Amino acid sequence: MNKHFLTITAAALLFTAGCQSKTQKAAGDNSADSTTMTVATETAAPAGTPVNIDKIKVADAKTILARKQVPVLCYHQIRDWKATDSKSSKDYIIPIATFKEHMKMLADSGYHTILPDEYYAYLNNGTPLPSKPIMLSFDDTEYNQYAIAAPTLKKYGYKAVYFIMTVSLGRPNYMTKAQVKELSDAGNVIGSHTWDHHNVKKYQGKDWETQIDKPTKTLEEITGKKIEHFAYPFGLWNPEAFPELKKRGFKSAYILAEKRDQNDPLFTIRRIIASGYWSARTLSNSIKNSF
Repeated sequence: MNKHFLTITAAALLFTAGCQSKTQKAAGDNSADSTTMTVATETAAPAGTPVNIDKIKVADAKTILARKQVPVLCYHQIRDWKATDSKSSKDYIIPIATFKEHMKMLADSGYHTILPDEYYAYLNNGTPLPSKPIMLSFDDTEYNQYAIAAPTLKKYGYKAVYFIMTVSLGRPNYMTKAQVKELSDAGNVIGSHTWDHHNVKKYQGKDWETQIDKPTKTLEEITGKKIEHFAYPFGLWNPEAFPELKKRGFKSAYILAEKRDQNDPLFTIRRIIASGYWSARTLSNSIKNSF
């Protein structure tokens, strides 16, 4: 792995640790808009049912913000802690047994996973979702997401979205192109997480081609599917990014736990990082308090 990639990965951990701790305590913007409407479940299709989002008309921001948010969890590394792991990095490194406890708790609690297309249809059209919907997302192309997370999810009939950073494809401890395709073929969604985790707020000129266009082409060649969902590196975004992402065919973009943009909530969909320090009970409480 090159020094540049190591630097941005370390920066991601340090920045998002502070961002996460502050925003999750405040539970994001859920108090303002999550009580006006419940998630419809009466005629929901089975979880993971394909949705043709190209035919969905985008609703106005007020309508989208009025719908109750679906919990979206964000995971990074899934491995046991090492003596060299810093205190802050352990927020992003979840021990294997803890991760499995998280998934068991979700299943035992009656949660059903949904995918980005389903969430998009719900936010715009009010399309019914399964009871107790939740989305699982994984960032950065880590190999253990394929080797440990995916089999664990399969045990419970769960699907997820994997936001892929293409610079890491095929590197030691990261997924290969074949493994990404396997996840896609199994019914999971592959989304974009840029080329090398460069901060979207700093993009200029050819950065959009390097960080967005080329990775999108790579992922579409791997999966044979359109890449329509995006996750901001570090959770950092600005409104100037929205038209750039839209004209490149993206339907939605995911941030972390901060407040959504009031004019374009589809491009600031909230997630919370499932901390490596959290027990299954703490995760359950965090889901309820944050969404």
